[in-house]
Amino acid sequence: MMKHSIWEFVKRVLVCALPPVLLLALAACGSPSPASTAAPAAASATVPPAATGEPAQTPAAPSDGKVLVVVFSATGTTKAVAEKIAAIEGADLYEIIPAEPYTGDDLNYNDRSSRCMTEQNDKSVRPEIAGEPLDLTGYTKVYVGYPIWCAEEPRIMDTFAESCDFSGLTVIPFCTSGSSGIGKSGNNLAETAGTGAWLEGKRFPGGASEADVQKWIESLG
Repeated sequence: MMKHSIWEFVKRVLVCALPPVLLLALAACGSPSPASTAAPAAASATVPPAATGEPAQTPAAPSDGKVLVVVFSATGTTKAVAEKIAAIEGADLYEIIPAEPYTGDDLNYNDRSSRCMTEQNDKSVRPEIAGEPLDLTGYTKVYVGYPIWCAEEPRIMDTFAESCDFSGLTVIPFCTSGSSGIGKSGNNLAETAGTGAWLEGKRFPGGASEADVQKWIESLG
C-alpha cells in the first residue's frame, strides 16, 4: 500500500511540474493539421473566357460619303459663298486656279477685246487649270460654283467639267452675279461633263448671307 501511494504521488508531481506549452504540444501530436486538409487556394490570375469563334464586329461605315465644294472665283465673290457652303456641309473645299491667272484688264467686260470677253465668245476655248486633275474618289456630292460671265459659265469651268468623271455623284451648281441668273450654265456643264446627276442650280448675289445659303441647302433635301 505504501509503495502504491508513493508512485501516485510521484506522477502527480511530474504532471504539475511540466510547462503548459509542452502539454499542448503533446496533445497536438498525432492530430491532423487543419492546413493539410484545406483545399488548395484558387489561382490569382483570371482565366480568359473561351473564344467564340466569331470575328470582332467592325463599326459600319457612314452611309453618306464625303461632300466637296469646287469653286472658280476670279475676284473672291463666289469663293465667299463656297466657303459658307463648305462650313455648313462640313465639306472639303477645292479652288480651281487658272494656269494663267486673270488680271484686272482680263476681266474688263466693257472691253470686247479683253481676255474674258474673247474666251466667252468662243465656246471651244478651254483655259488650262493649274495643278493635278481633281480626284473625286470617296465623294458622293459635289457643289460646283462659278461667276456668271456674259450670261454663261466661264470657259475654265468647261475645262473642269471635261476633266472629271462624275459617275455616281450628285452635282449641284451655284453661281454669283450682279444681276444675271444662273441661266443655262448648269445644263451646259452637265452636257459637257456627260456624267453625274446634275441638279438645278442656284444664283446668289455677291453679298449672300449664311442664312440664305443655309436655307438653299435645306431646300435640296
